[in-house]
Amino acid sequence: MQKKLLFVIRSLSGGGAERVISNLANHFSTMGYKVTLVCLDEGEIKYALAPEVNLESLVKRGSQNNIFYRGYYALLTFYRLFDLIRRMQPLCCISFMTSVNIWTGLCCLLLNKNYIVSERTSPYYSLEKLNSFTKLMAFRIYSKAKAVVLPSKKMIETFKSLRHFKNLKNLVAIYNPVHVFNAFNAGGEPLNPFILSVGRLDYDKGFDLLIDAFASIKNQNVDLLISGTGPNEEILEKRAADLGLQSRVKFIGFQKNLQDYYSKATVFVLASRVEGYPNALVEAMSMGAAVISTECDFGPTEIIQHGINGLLVPVDDTETLKNALNELLGDEQLRIALSINAQRINETNSIDNIAEKWNNLILS
Repeated sequence: MQKKLLFVIRSLSGGGAERVISNLANHFSTMGYKVTLVCLDEGEIKYALAPEVNLESLVKRGSQNNIFYRGYYALLTFYRLFDLIRRMQPLCCISFMTSVNIWTGLCCLLLNKNYIVSERTSPYYSLEKLNSFTKLMAFRIYSKAKAVVLPSKKMIETFKSLRHFKNLKNLVAIYNPVHVFNAFNAGGEPLNPFILSVGRLDYDKGFDLLIDAFASIKNQNVDLLISGTGPNEEILEKRAADLGLQSRVKFIGFQKNLQDYYSKATVFVLASRVEGYPNALVEAMSMGAAVISTECDFGPTEIIQHGINGLLVPVDDTETLKNALNELLGDEQLRIALSINAQRINETNSIDNIAEKWNNLILS
């Protein structure tokens, strides 16, 4: 009989954690496991799942947001998740993101099932936002897990600095796997030379900084393409327009064929103020892009060796980012050297290597 694994996340409507859990579910379905991926919320599925992966969506969440509806939704989600785990009897449940971790861990504790939880971004923006009671409950749930998986080694230090979580003994760092894209389209729509950036359009991703730096680069014959959606889209579009860049800064939305853009970009930029472990940066490097990234928490300093496989710049430093852009845009030989070295991430972060680390935890 096949061993069963249950992966749990809020939804697959887009995002780095969603990409990672989809890739892991797909890969584990080739390793002799019977895999089910559970979305707590029904919604659009933006990541392809292997035919062998069973997809379960638990609750269709409405637009109401009053306290009574939120309570009803929480109870219904908990009941359906509990019932699903009880019926399936998986070898292990693996959940991503704080609220999903709490629900999944609680169900598994009550059912005496093995589970692994994974935080995907800074705990300052997730666990530390909880009230004291929920923090204590989260610590209890996390401490009983087989492991608390974090996407960067530096994040372990941050966890140990938090009063409610400093005594966790089961923290493990496992990097995100490289996403294997379909073959890119060598033709397609002709584009001007362009700088590419990818991510959710919110404050943390630093697109405002990138637009400001782009406004004053020497090369005026290059465009800036920004792929993603999010709450700051109109603000960023206005910022570009105010700088007279509306014809050169192009917001291209969520793209399923990002490989076409990574492979053609002159430079890829990650201007984030904070990250967990930036998938877009890893993807760009895997496709041979010459990259610039901020030294934000967490991930880039564990991915990039400055001047070897990319360039690092301080967070919130528009001037240094502008200078790095000028340097790369003006030096083709440097871009080629960074590109060649960047592609080594296809080996270090291969899905085979990363899945083996997860599998060792599951079987431990």
